Amino acid sequence: MAAMLVALLAAVFPVFGLINAGVAGADTPTTGFYLDLGASASVGIQPTISDPRGQLTANGYSNDLVAYETARGVTLHLTELGCPGESTETMMNGGDGCYPYHDTQFAEALTFLHSHQTAAGIVTIDLGFNNVRRSLANQMANQTCVKYQIGELRQQLPTILEGLKNVPGPNVMFVGLGHYDPFLADALLGPAGAQFAAASAATINRLNAALQSIYTDAGVPMATVGAAFKSRDVAQVLLTGEGMVPENVAQTCVLTWMCQAAPYGPNLHPNDQGYATIAAAIESVLKAPW
Repeated sequence: MAAMLVALLAAVFPVFGLINAGVAGADTPTTGFYLDLGASASVGIQPTISDPRGQLTANGYSNDLVAYETARGVTLHLTELGCPGESTETMMNGGDGCYPYHDTQFAEALTFLHSHQTAAGIVTIDLGFNNVRRSLANQMANQTCVKYQIGELRQQLPTILEGLKNVPGPNVMFVGLGHYDPFLADALLGPAGAQFAAASAATINRLNAALQSIYTDAGVPMATVGAAFKSRDVAQVLLTGEGMVPENVAQTCVLTWMCQAAPYGPNLHPNDQGYATIAAAIESVLKAPW
């Protein structure tokens, strides 16, 4: 399985940004921490027969990144603090169901970074989708809600980033994640579904534009997950069982559980291939030294 994963990631990654273009050198750390922050995708949630909504797995993008770097001689010690349903609001203020007694993922992340101030490491931040998800319900895109949620994101995410970046030492690299649009798969559900898919695409594009602006202002590179999922590519391709469909719809079916029959689908989380694709997007913006 490890060999298969390395082969898959090697095929997916056209350029390796982490550490350098070759193998780790004498001046490059060969061990470090990987602090993985965010919502359900950050902890590798996938549907199972017993829990179609999804369970935590060891097949997420953080696991892919660790496995790939291990194969290259770099040991990353993974700590996952993500919580399903996490938004920037719950990250800062709690209420997410994962951190009781007035604790928060943000507070836990700060504690972790304080205890690793002299270490090298990577921090990924996967937030934003759940801010706007509540605006995309029942095949309707509530634009008033979208505007409010993105406004809240613009207020809260910079505070989170500033707090996190003020703690660790110089050999820690932060990477923010953009988002793919799982609701593109609704385009296969008739005219109403196609209309909702178009509205969701516009919403996720607005979200990614806001995230790119926030991360750029904070000096944090962003992994363009939407581009990795070809979310804007509407060229017609053949999708088995569906005929000719836009590329972005086909990729959503291939990389997530959205087009799977019950009990596994429809489910908006990535599958193994989808998580490997996200890992590739992260890898492409990592730079040495981390």
